Amino acid sequence: MVRVRVPMLRPTFEREAALMAAGHAPVAGCDEAGRGPLAGPVVAAAVILDPGRIPDGIDDSKKLDAARREALFEAILACAEVGVALAPPARIDRDDIRQASLWALASAVAALPRRPAHVLTDGRDLAPCGCPGTAVIKGDALCLSIAAASIVAKVVRDRLMRGLDGLAPGYGFAGHKGYPTAAHRRALEALGPCDHHRRSFAPIRGAVATSVAGQEPGR
Repeated sequence: MVRVRVPMLRPTFEREAALMAAGHAPVAGCDEAGRGPLAGPVVAAAVILDPGRIPDGIDDSKKLDAARREALFEAILACAEVGVALAPPARIDRDDIRQASLWALASAVAALPRRPAHVLTDGRDLAPCGCPGTAVIKGDALCLSIAAASIVAKVVRDRLMRGLDGLAPGYGFAGHKGYPTAAHRRALEALGPCDHHRRSFAPIRGAVATSVAGQEPGR
């Protein structure tokens, strides 16, 4: 058997550099964290990297452990322009997860210290931020500015979920961050949903229905 080692792809600054060379500066990358969880907000981040001060080791946040993400988060804040926004569960329930995520992405771009000339967005949808942009599928694995935004969004959201753990004890938010793990589902069965859960998501709708059905008459 012949084994071929395929090198791991790492994000580069090539797309950003090409846009800047064509006169489209500054370039921002944006990404979000938290579309899949049953609880907590979607957090979006937008990052404008300084080409001369890009921290080493920036990568798709999903490829990094928590300690590395935290270290890179601090490094990014120290040398880049960053905007952050979040869409809370109420907005997710009102607008749906896709629209709430796009709103958060646009709000993160608007929160940047200066308006970008071009925005690179992870995924298939452009952030509706009112400036030229490009949607880059798997952008967090291809573009350094998007990868940086993925790190910022992930770290901010994880910190928020650890904070919610103290406000809503018993659900284990600090551990699973709101994702539908077995432990989270057991907590939902025992406690029912709290104010931080997304009522429009099917598992939460089911938990609400079960909770209501189990109440005593007149309760």
